Amino acid sequence: MKKMDDSVRFLKNVWALTKSYWQSEEKKKAYLLLLAIIALTLGVVFMLVQLNQWYNIFYSALQNYEKDKIFSELFHFCWLAFIYIILAVYAFYLQQILIINWRRWLTNEYIDEWLNHKTYYRLQMFGTATDNPDQRISEDVRMFVEYTLRFGIGILKAFTTFVSFVVILYNLSGPLEFSVAGINVHIPGYLVWTALLYSALGTWLTYKVGNKLVGLNFVQQKYEADFRFAMMRMRENAESVAFYSGEGHEGGVFKKRFSLLLNNFWNIIKKQKQLTWLNSWYSQIAIIFPLVVAMPRYLAKEITLGGLMQISSAFGRVQDSLSYFVDMYSSIAEWQAVVERLTGFGLHMRQVKQENAQKDLLRKESASEIIARAIDVELPDGSPVLKQASFILEPGTNVLIKGVSGSGKSTLLRALAGIWPYAKGTLEIPAEDHLMFIPQRPYLPLGTLKESLLYPGTETRTDEELKKLMEACSIGYLYEKLYMEADWSHVLSVGEQQRLAFVRALIYKPLWLFLDEASSALDEETEAKVYTLLLEDAKQTTLVSVGHRSTLNKYHQNVLYLDKENHSLYWKESGDV
Repeated sequence: MKKMDDSVRFLKNVWALTKSYWQSEEKKKAYLLLLAIIALTLGVVFMLVQLNQWYNIFYSALQNYEKDKIFSELFHFCWLAFIYIILAVYAFYLQQILIINWRRWLTNEYIDEWLNHKTYYRLQMFGTATDNPDQRISEDVRMFVEYTLRFGIGILKAFTTFVSFVVILYNLSGPLEFSVAGINVHIPGYLVWTALLYSALGTWLTYKVGNKLVGLNFVQQKYEADFRFAMMRMRENAESVAFYSGEGHEGGVFKKRFSLLLNNFWNIIKKQKQLTWLNSWYSQIAIIFPLVVAMPRYLAKEITLGGLMQISSAFGRVQDSLSYFVDMYSSIAEWQAVVERLTGFGLHMRQVKQENAQKDLLRKESASEIIARAIDVELPDGSPVLKQASFILEPGTNVLIKGVSGSGKSTLLRALAGIWPYAKGTLEIPAEDHLMFIPQRPYLPLGTLKESLLYPGTETRTDEELKKLMEACSIGYLYEKLYMEADWSHVLSVGEQQRLAFVRALIYKPLWLFLDEASSALDEETEAKVYTLLLEDAKQTTLVSVGHRSTLNKYHQNVLYLDKENHSLYWKESGDV
């Protein structure tokens, strides 16, 4: 019963993942391609029937030494083969076009859902049930589309092949007559029933041997992704690892994850070995099995050599169509694992959107001020950061947020940005496009240096304007690399990245600029230079900075101090700190 429920749930998941594309704006093009593929597939099956009939004619001619007939049928075969090849090639070609279109559409859908409402951030911070979303979008979407279309067309081809050739086999096989305990037994079309029994036995044995492959393949994908992620993470933090001489520890982590990967892969190999044994025996016996069961009729001269060869070919086609599950079991197991992962990924994205939105924080759009009333901010485990905190940030009054390490300064900024879900109370804040948040280590996208300066790309500047800003922020020497593509987060030092972020702030000049330790890697002279630039060139921008340095005091009129012990905050004059 549980197996039946699992199968029904799997088919429902396949339909849920499939229907979105076939109901999308591209459905007309998709259905036209699908209809063309189906027509070509049916054409391929028709040509297989013609080739099966050719077997009888050609081998009968061989048996009777009909020279003219033999050469005529060889020429006939060339035409049949030529048409078959054309149909098969274009069926494959159109299928690949449909796969590309479907994958492109579904990948875009998953990317949009992953990025919208900052779901990528919520999954990473709070979605513990989802691992490696990048693999889900890049690898699993590709495999799902390929497997779904392959199995759909494969089942259609298997069914039409079975229907076409079972009639041929029934007509060719004739009755089987024998006596058991004095009772005469008459079985019409006995080769059909033999093929059914043979395929049913193979299908049942394959299922019994290979049903554990679904779970093993699911876990294997996770271990492969975890192993890649560990190495990718070290690459991104190569300098820190080198300073700590942490190669030994990192190697231990790599080898531990690789060991898990290999152990599970070994279990897959053992299970696939059993399947290979079964499939090999099954396919090899299938070559001579129809000849053996049809031999009595041939030896009794009830059929010709051509008829025997046609029976062998038809039996093979029927057995192949009935054995589709046997031949594709390993791939079906991978398909089930892919569907499980994609379904889980979509479910987890929807869950974090519903559960981790700031549903207990009432956000209102204000014209200019930021007003917090009775704000509670907590950690994911429920530990309080702030209790019933209220404050007003007025435009034109720069504020410095201070407090001991771990008091929740950065968490408060996340709550203001709307990306921290564990917040309650009421918050009035200007629209998102009037705010800019700069973290301690700014994000630099892949691409040219100019693209990094203009990120997220809603503003444009000429090269000359960028050059002036870069020189003002002490990174003018990078101007010549403006159109160079690189992974700039690894090319530039943290200090250079922070100066680049200040150039970005001077480009966008938001109404509110939140700086979370944004100058921590700068010397005091450079820090003074970039803050002075902000005060002079972005006069409409109000600064809200998080920092520990006393040198920041002179750029802010007020200080908002977070009391870690009492989970509260209070104001201080900038000169009193």
